[in-house]
Amino acid sequence: MSTRTPQGAARPDAPHEGADARPPASPADPPAAPPRAARRRWAWLFALGWVAQVAVRLWLASGQTLPVATPDESGYLFAARVLTGGPDADMSFGTVYRGGYPLLLTPAFWIGDGPVGVYRTALAINALVSAAMLPLAYLLLRRLAVRRRWSYVFGHVTALLPCVLFYSGFALTDAILPVLVAGWLLLAHTWLTAPPPAGRRPAVRLTLAGAGASLLVAYAYACHTRGAILLLVHAALLGAALVFRWRSWRAVSAATFALAAATAAGMLLNRSLLPHMYPQGDNDLGGNVVKRLTTLDGWGWMLSLGTGQVWYQSVATGGVAALGLVAVAFLAVRRTTPGPVRALALAVMALVAGIAFATSAALPVEYRIGNYVYGRYLASVTPALFAVGVAVLMRASRRTLLWAAGAAAVLTIVAACVVQWYAGDLLTRYTYTAYDFPETSLLTWDWTAFHLWRATSAGLLLLVLSTAAVLPRLRRSAGPPLLAGLLAAVALAMSVTATERIAQPLVRAETAYTDLRGAADLTRQRSIAVDWNIWWTIRLSQYYWAWWSDGSVFDARWTAPPQDADMVVLAWPKNAPPTASWPKGAPPGWRVVASRRTAEGDWVAWTR
Repeated sequence: MSTRTPQGAARPDAPHEGADARPPASPADPPAAPPRAARRRWAWLFALGWVAQVAVRLWLASGQTLPVATPDESGYLFAARVLTGGPDADMSFGTVYRGGYPLLLTPAFWIGDGPVGVYRTALAINALVSAAMLPLAYLLLRRLAVRRRWSYVFGHVTALLPCVLFYSGFALTDAILPVLVAGWLLLAHTWLTAPPPAGRRPAVRLTLAGAGASLLVAYAYACHTRGAILLLVHAALLGAALVFRWRSWRAVSAATFALAAATAAGMLLNRSLLPHMYPQGDNDLGGNVVKRLTTLDGWGWMLSLGTGQVWYQSVATGGVAALGLVAVAFLAVRRTTPGPVRALALAVMALVAGIAFATSAALPVEYRIGNYVYGRYLASVTPALFAVGVAVLMRASRRTLLWAAGAAAVLTIVAACVVQWYAGDLLTRYTYTAYDFPETSLLTWDWTAFHLWRATSAGLLLLVLSTAAVLPRLRRSAGPPLLAGLLAAVALAMSVTATERIAQPLVRAETAYTDLRGAADLTRQRSIAVDWNIWWTIRLSQYYWAWWSDGSVFDARWTAPPQDADMVVLAWPKNAPPTASWPKGAPPGWRVVASRRTAEGDWVAWTR
């Protein structure tokens, strides 16, 4: 098999400063395979490492018993229930939740017993998939010529980032999107930079890499609208590979066919959910995008909020993701960068910008601080940038390292200035939602308020410490362990404190506010109708507890409660007994089984 590299392509295993000290293999003599014992040892390391990562995720999620990241978690769970042939859940006028991720959760409905059992099984599925970030991050770091043992260590660190670890404890696409993006990046790199295949087996491997990248992109598109940005970026890569002849038309055709077929299947899947979950329409986020793109104020909103997402991505990783973004930008503009590598660098930058600005354009004004600084949307690409940043820290010369760290610091400070200029005092006046800030809460040691400049200072301090730990004199001895220990400790502390101070209090509160299990035999309630005037978080949680019931909504101000439902939940007027909640009096045969006054709203449950 030929090992020649095509013109304009980069060998992913080419020797670099700081790489394994081995002479390059001769084209006529491919590298010798490692001894069988060494292969077994590495296989055990990855198996045990994956199990450890799964265990950490299950431990952190052990206190989660119901959806608290509403309406997102509820939407995905209800969609999965519909896909298994279960009852509908009316979420009209809300965000459309796509079917790709719920399709992954369908086994939870076959294994789990009751709503809590189903939810816990869904989180176990999350843990199994999310822990795959360990081998993927290892492969990314190896492609960046980081030594094998340190690639393994920092693969663990990457898998412990809150954008990977914390969100795996919720029924959200954020639990799997980072894995999908990392997998796509590896396959796309293989497909673009591999030497021309000489023989059937290399040609098959190349075809599988291109088709695999396309399938991951199509699945991401079926999971979330953020996947649409990845779809556009990947399609542009396929077009560039054909135009610049990096790949043959047959290879491009195979990858394109896989992309088109899988995308079409995902669109059919998503369309099948609409009548079951949005019978009266959705909230038309596309209309927000059009409005933002056609007005000057809309452009200001979109660009400023997108910049706030980049700021959060940098600070939440101690500046390492910003270091990676700077390195990717440098690769994209450097003249000597091979064409396929430049295209991939531009694709990553386009993915970051596309997600940040497109999600900002679609956001409605919610009067919360998280509108202006938010980390979840870019969480899918953050681990890849973090891995690039680690490679810079581990391999760059002193001069390059200091230059890159300075550029990352400037990027972070400028982004913070944009946030301060656009949001101003809204950062203190608008609603603070602790769930939006799992990383910066630890950096500022405050889970009740947002502090822009305190978080910026803490993030830059971590960047300074990380840079100092791996200056060339320390890199050969204590530097890498110090860097890995620092980044792992901070990342794990962020997830642990976010679980204890944000997630678990939400679970306790929502259970106290909404739990219907002690009120009636919910397995016999085949349908539940909830008053539109009840706060939407309570409404969705009651759908959740009545797991076997067809959920619908009505407005008691204009519509009489549906008497064909088995359970009706009505808003409870102030200074009135529970029986007064039924407009004009309850019909014969209906009785109150539960009533509750809560911080989120008051309600009364009736059954026949």
